[in-house]
Amino acid sequence: MTTGAIGVEVVLFDLDDTLLDHRGAVEAGILAHARSQRYDLLDEAGAQHLWRDLEEEHYHRYLAGETDFHGQRRDRARAFAAAHGHALDDAQAGDWFAAYSARYRAAWALHADALPTLDALADAVHGIRFGIITNGELDQQAVKLDAVGLTRRMEHLVASSEVGATKPDPAIFVEACARFGVAPERAVYVGDRLRTDAIGAARAGLDGIWIDRLGTEPDPADAAEATALGVRRIGGLDALTGLVAGV
Repeated sequence: MTTGAIGVEVVLFDLDDTLLDHRGAVEAGILAHARSQRYDLLDEAGAQHLWRDLEEEHYHRYLAGETDFHGQRRDRARAFAAAHGHALDDAQAGDWFAAYSARYRAAWALHADALPTLDALADAVHGIRFGIITNGELDQQAVKLDAVGLTRRMEHLVASSEVGATKPDPAIFVEACARFGVAPERAVYVGDRLRTDAIGAARAGLDGIWIDRLGTEPDPADAAEATALGVRRIGGLDALTGLVAGV
């Protein structure tokens, strides 16, 4: 057992699409809900793509302060329903999203490499500690951790809704390190978004690691900055232990 290749004391993770298979749950949830609404689903992949695009658009409007949490949900519901010939008022959009959300929650599951990686890190690095940094609502993300059995594994859950800063703002990464009582250079942060997660963490002084499960082609400017900051790229969590423990 080591103490970490660079004296690492804390490994911090993004939650959605890093540990939790958010994309898979979203895709399963929207198809199940669209079928329940009797929408024409001749193009299932197209419906999933539309819903992911709407999530990206409206959730980031919420993070930017352009709408509130429930407003972005209603906007997503209205836009998806309208694309399938179904007009929703505010109350109907709220109910629509609540029904979708139940199907999304039913599909929550960890990526297959999540728990084995936590176990391998705990075995390889003496005293290693774990936490979450997430752009989202604290209560909602805490429910996810409970549902997938991660609550007791994560010492701190740091959410943008309580910190008042969203990734890639260095403030949220610095706050997470402060809660652990460690210097940023003693912490590793792993996330699935290059700029939001890995570059943001590296700018704050942490060791930023980009988990790219999909083989993404990054924006050239992001790729150049990531290289300059020493960001490392992995295709799955099974590669993380070697990076952290130096084995």
